[in-house]
Amino acid sequence: MSPTDLDLPPLAAAFVFGLLGGAHCIGMCGGIMSALSFAVPPSMRHPARLTGLLLGYNLGRIVSYMTAGALVAGLGTLIGGLAGGVRLALETLAAVMLILMALYIANWWKGLLRVEALGRRLWRHLEPIGRRLMPVVRVPQAVALGAVWGWLPCGLVYSMLAWSLATADPLEGAALMAAFGLGTLPALLVTGFAARSLGNLIRHPATRTLAATLIIAFALWQLAGTWLPSTEHAATGGHSHGT
Repeated sequence: MSPTDLDLPPLAAAFVFGLLGGAHCIGMCGGIMSALSFAVPPSMRHPARLTGLLLGYNLGRIVSYMTAGALVAGLGTLIGGLAGGVRLALETLAAVMLILMALYIANWWKGLLRVEALGRRLWRHLEPIGRRLMPVVRVPQAVALGAVWGWLPCGLVYSMLAWSLATADPLEGAALMAAFGLGTLPALLVTGFAARSLGNLIRHPATRTLAATLIIAFALWQLAGTWLPSTEHAATGGHSHGT
């Protein structure tokens, strides 16, 4: 089914990857979260209202992730049912994208910026819509702005979309992106309240290196789940016909 068919359920794995990607989320979206928080009029910046707005932003963002996951997974169903080598290739691509994302998070290699550039054309059309929703003072506005924000070009999101593509199931693709989005939620929510202190911690080279190392290990685990069953099947298939 998915590249994580070892022991960790796919949705749990997607959630963990979102947590590990917190360093990248702070870099990409931390500034947005803090700017949105400070844009709220001082008279309305009490904890309850600010929490509602921050949750609204992130609800809209996650809904956009789910929509994108369903769309690319639907595309997967059109690529010939993901039979045989096609499925293997897409699952391998998903793991490779995670490794590239880890290299980006640790500042070891920035090649994934070229992938992010692919989404900038769409973002040029969406960004003016987001600006018209500012300043945000009501939760429905926050949800709408978050839905626009969810299409911001992001290598971390694209890595997860490669995984959604490999599922070839729109519902599963949407669920994976929802789990991933929930995993990114803690870092972004806390950043909205304490942007400077949390941002400095998560952007620290040691934190980014640790996150990148864990993501690479996670991706290699996925590759093992993808290739080992195929290898074992190939090794034992011939013997099964002789018994």
